[in-house]
Amino acid sequence: MLKKAIGFLDSLNSRLDWKTVFFVLFLVALFIRFPFFFRDYVDRDESTFIIMAQSWVDGHLPYTQLWDLKPPVTFLFFAGIIAVFGKSFIAIRLFGTLLVALTALFTYGMATRITSKKVGFWCAIFTVFFLSLFGSLQGVMSEHICTLFFVIALYLQLSKRGLWWSLVVGVLLGISVMSKLNMAYPMLTLGIYLLWAALKAQNFWKDLQHLIWMGIGFILLVTLTAVPYYFQGELATWWSSIFEAPLAYSQSKFHSIGKALPVVLSTLLLLGLGIGKKLIDRKSKEIQVLLLVILGVFVSFMQTGKVNGHYLIQLYPFLLILVAIAVSKLPPLKKNLKIVAGVLLVLTPMEAYLEYVNVINNKMEKGSFFNGEGIDVPNYIIENKLETQNIFFTEYHIGYWVLGETPPTKAATHPSNITRDKLFPFMDNPRTTGMEELRYIMEEIKPKTLVTRKRETIFDKKLLEFNAYIDAYLAQHYELVKTIDRGLVYQRLK
Repeated sequence: MLKKAIGFLDSLNSRLDWKTVFFVLFLVALFIRFPFFFRDYVDRDESTFIIMAQSWVDGHLPYTQLWDLKPPVTFLFFAGIIAVFGKSFIAIRLFGTLLVALTALFTYGMATRITSKKVGFWCAIFTVFFLSLFGSLQGVMSEHICTLFFVIALYLQLSKRGLWWSLVVGVLLGISVMSKLNMAYPMLTLGIYLLWAALKAQNFWKDLQHLIWMGIGFILLVTLTAVPYYFQGELATWWSSIFEAPLAYSQSKFHSIGKALPVVLSTLLLLGLGIGKKLIDRKSKEIQVLLLVILGVFVSFMQTGKVNGHYLIQLYPFLLILVAIAVSKLPPLKKNLKIVAGVLLVLTPMEAYLEYVNVINNKMEKGSFFNGEGIDVPNYIIENKLETQNIFFTEYHIGYWVLGETPPTKAATHPSNITRDKLFPFMDNPRTTGMEELRYIMEEIKPKTLVTRKRETIFDKKLLEFNAYIDAYLAQHYELVKTIDRGLVYQRLK
């Protein structure tokens, strides 16, 4: 039966148009991601994007009332959803599903320029898998946003001609970079390749014009993000928050090139074997472009000095095309191995299956599909009428959004930002160090309610001074009033 199902998909693919391919991809993405529509958060960054977006919807440009280390297009994506649909986890996650399906669709488009529709279709299916599973990818991450626009730009660059299309490609690349700044690296390697190709071409001036129009489109988009800051006299805030702060963060002592090397070297080794075995045609223009984009992404990983699971979203569409092409040139699987492969395919979305069970259990036990401490803790606070005006979340900070509150200070928007001294010069914050900020929150603002998580230390265990201070302060001035799963709710002593 499994073999027939896979065969049906293969035969169906030969007759699919783009609309039908997208419909299939969206259904697969929706099935995998749907149970996570009801989770409070999957990654803390997503919670921060939502809080920043809500501040924008309330009339405050990013980095002015609240602050985080991402370019503004990421916040704009979330702000647009909140402005139209209000405070809706479902709407945000549904648009995240749309991002994944569209990325897979344009990955399919690029793949079919190099290989068959059948291979391209399965490449797109696995793009949905890899952009939705294995870690914190079920949430809506900045990598989902930037990768979609980069994939569309690359597809248009490979398939369309004309100066106006080059302008559109430049704008799309600008949107990608202004969603996640490190996409400037693959954009740069792509630009170097196109310039090199133009120098070799007979119509050098014509090809150079395309590059110029791409540059114009990119600069236009970046400039547009600065316009609202210019009119509010906050241009310096725009520059320091978007460009200077990420550079300082990438040089943080917590990160080193060695942490990125295993992923980079192992992938490059596999690609080298594929090229050496002639499974990947390095003479193909499209494959050359994909290889250089992958190289650019790797350079960004090395510069950042770490590779979180969600960083790999930026790599998957381009790498999966090459893997799919290589696998398609291998000898066909024997019958028994096909059955094993089919079983593995069905088991791949195991995280989704488990989350379906979790959602149903939560509905039966607590009467709600929505689950997680970021929802249960705020519900407890509301039901027991605890003070929320100066509430402080060191964890589950999506609770600010659920409660309709804002973080106590700009630096506390993302809880970990408090501990990053190198970022304080770019926040336009009265305090200049993390310890100074934490003391100000605890001793001057004096939050009546504090929420943290049950674990060994409140902050990263390497931050001895932070943990020693807040542990002693909580012991002296707060009492634990409720434990909700791993969430701890403290009330300030009178």
